[in-house]
Amino acid sequence: MVSEFGTILLFIFTAIVLIVSMLMLAKVLRPHKPNEEKLTTYESGEDPIGNANVQFNVRFYVVALVFLLFEVELVFLFPWAVVFGQAPLIQQTGGLWGWFSLVEMLIFVGILVLGLAYAWGKGYLDWVRPQPKVPVLDSKIPNDLYQKVNEKYGKQPINVK
Repeated sequence: MVSEFGTILLFIFTAIVLIVSMLMLAKVLRPHKPNEEKLTTYESGEDPIGNANVQFNVRFYVVALVFLLFEVELVFLFPWAVVFGQAPLIQQTGGLWGWFSLVEMLIFVGILVLGLAYAWGKGYLDWVRPQPKVPVLDSKIPNDLYQKVNEKYGKQPINVK
């Protein structure tokens, strides 16, 4: 008679044997006709040109993170609606359970909307971020005097017309 651990060991051994046998059968049956086109790197339907270590724009990752953030929000909203929308719980608490769950989810969504508004306001969602403008001063004081003051106090130079 096999113990419970022996049964688990039998299942693991059977799974390993089945996987190895299927891989071997696939290797024997599949056609093997490599050519230059099949051996090239394939990336999003584009032919590879140049070095593979190309730096991508960070905006791709920012858009992906914002997308994931709101996908996770939806993942939390569905179970919330199922659990907190149960009529027996709402009836047992005299309707307080429903109000509590509604306020709780409004706070959650509100925090996410504030984060989105902050990212939008800072320009993180713009594809091309505007470059900061360096202030230019119109002054009657000669530029070399500004340079002396900057050198004395170790400040960044200011462009003066």
